Amino acid sequence: QVHVADSGGGWVQTGGSLRLSCVSSGRTHNHYSIGWFRQAPGKEREFVAAIRWSSGSTHYADSVKGRFTISMDNAKNMVYLQMTGLKPEDTAVYSCAASGRVLAWTMDFVSPPAKYDYWGQGTQVTVSS
Repeated sequence: QVHVADSGGGWVQTGGSLRLSCVSSGRTHNHYSIGWFRQAPGKEREFVAAIRWSSGSTHYADSVKGRFTISMDNAKNMVYLQMTGLKPEDTAVYSCAASGRVLAWTMDFVSPPAKYDYWGQGTQVTVSS
């Protein structure tokens, strides 16, 4: 069993920065990628970014490219989401998730939430205007 926990959310003003953290434990060799998702009130969960453990390859949603950076520390089983240039529309509950399957490394495969098997509890990010 893999356990995933996310943290680091908070309140910032427009243009501010936050760094979210995701730690995985358990049978970590059984999961191959970590994704970050977010869900705003009344909206569906949406893909933000993903990283592949074996290569460090990444994918980003168009809405966050150039502002968010996903990175990993293999030794600590940690994945980070550095968010800069935050906007009010980034306000959401952010969750990290681990995929226990080998994904073809394309947006079509890494972006659907259904591709991920283990989820963190979510951390609130609020950006005020």
